Amino acid sequence: MLNEERRRAILESLNRDGRVLVLDLAKRFETSQVTIRKDLEVLHAQGLVHRTHGGALPAREGALEDPTLREKEKLHHKEKLRIAAAAARMVQEGQVVILDSGTTTSEIAKALRSFRNLTIVTNAVNIAAELSGTSLEVILTGGMLRKNSFSLVGPIAEETLHRLNADLLFLGAKVNRAMVEVAKRKIAVCDASKFGRRSLSLIVPPSALDEVITDRGISQADSRALRKAGIEVTIA
Repeated sequence: MLNEERRRAILESLNRDGRVLVLDLAKRFETSQVTIRKDLEVLHAQGLVHRTHGGALPAREGALEDPTLREKEKLHHKEKLRIAAAAARMVQEGQVVILDSGTTTSEIAKALRSFRNLTIVTNAVNIAAELSGTSLEVILTGGMLRKNSFSLVGPIAEETLHRLNADLLFLGAKVNRAMVEVAKRKIAVCDASKFGRRSLSLIVPPSALDEVITDRGISQADSRALRKAGIEVTIA
């Protein structure tokens, strides 16, 4: 197979599957991984793919389509969709809702697009973009951009939040203290894989959270610990 033919076939696979891996392509085309890596580098240089560790993703159409974020979105995707649907059922028209950055909160944003009268406050640039073109009012906190997560952080973001009041806050895996301080009800949204990690230590105290929405993968021990701490647990 000629180089160009193989590269066209790689692009077809990428468009079909959304991702390609060097190892799989080498086996499929019966060639070396070195050759496949060179193919991907050529396609990347042409702007046709975006190289990642061990493979490639479709070329970014814009800065908001970050490959790191897209790869994270694929992890536990079904669970995140169920969690997002459960979160959206808690929202009522006319409320002010804070959405923290994260892949699960991004799914909540998508689930809220059908609402007519909501104010969404977020520190996530990609969530603001997701809600553009809807009838929802969107407030970005401002702040310094953390590029890998498209979240806005720092004193400017915190100052903006302290000027606001919100009905609901949907948090990712880490607590944003400023968000917690201005929301009436604080809800962490995370799939069960997040439990047991050191970063979760911030969301366990009952002073920080009212509720956790997670999936069926949560262990009984973790569920009991949360409830014992006075945190309501919803299994999506």
